[in-house]
Amino acid sequence: MKILLTAASLALCSMSLHAQASKLGDWPQHSRQRPTAPIVHPGPQKAQKATAGAISLFDGTTLDQWSSGEGAPAKWKITDGAMEVVPGTGTLTTKASFGDVHLHIEWMAPKPAEGKDQDRGNSGVFFGGGRYEVQVLDSYENVTYADGQAGAIYGQFPPTKNMALPPGEWQTYDIIYYRPRFDASGKLLKPAKMTVTWNGVDVQDNMELVGPTANGSRPPYEAHADKLPISLQDHGHKVRFRNIWLHELEKSGK
Repeated sequence: MKILLTAASLALCSMSLHAQASKLGDWPQHSRQRPTAPIVHPGPQKAQKATAGAISLFDGTTLDQWSSGEGAPAKWKITDGAMEVVPGTGTLTTKASFGDVHLHIEWMAPKPAEGKDQDRGNSGVFFGGGRYEVQVLDSYENVTYADGQAGAIYGQFPPTKNMALPPGEWQTYDIIYYRPRFDASGKLLKPAKMTVTWNGVDVQDNMELVGPTANGSRPPYEAHADKLPISLQDHGHKVRFRNIWLHELEKSGK
């Protein structure tokens, strides 16, 4: 069932969902009873080229900034100025490593849509060397568990709104990621944090991750390097990505 909301009711729902999201213990991971995000129709999204001072990771012409594990050449393909998952070839990983960043990325679920639930237009954007995921999924008229929708911090926090556009239309993520901080002994000092703007609307607001994201579990933090690669998931679906760029937010010595 579609739920279309006025601005006032949308604000109330957003506050309610944020309150729920802050209490992971209220819902088992991947609970089908957990409320899903209210549906909002954002309208078409414009392509956004890299802004001044940004590091370009993909401009539509080359995959030179990416590898397919262990430094092997990237095995995805470029089609119409976008990189497209080649199912079965594996996740793509940046050759460079990053700490705190503002990442911009545009993505498109395959058209026509095939499959349902998690088996439809599935991919993910990972930070921290594959530890912390923002879900990519065809969430347009596609029912799934709340913490696995597009815009979710996977397995932890559902998006506050379902901003999905139909398959075959370009969508945008702007993700602000702050890495976790550990002391010299490996003790966690500060958890990772994420803000996610999906198709122009904030759906995650400075959320503190309880640990690495995972399917069917919530593992604890383990100390890792300050700067690690960003990766895009091969989940067996021909999801496309374009206009991938970032600004580093890392402050030396912090």
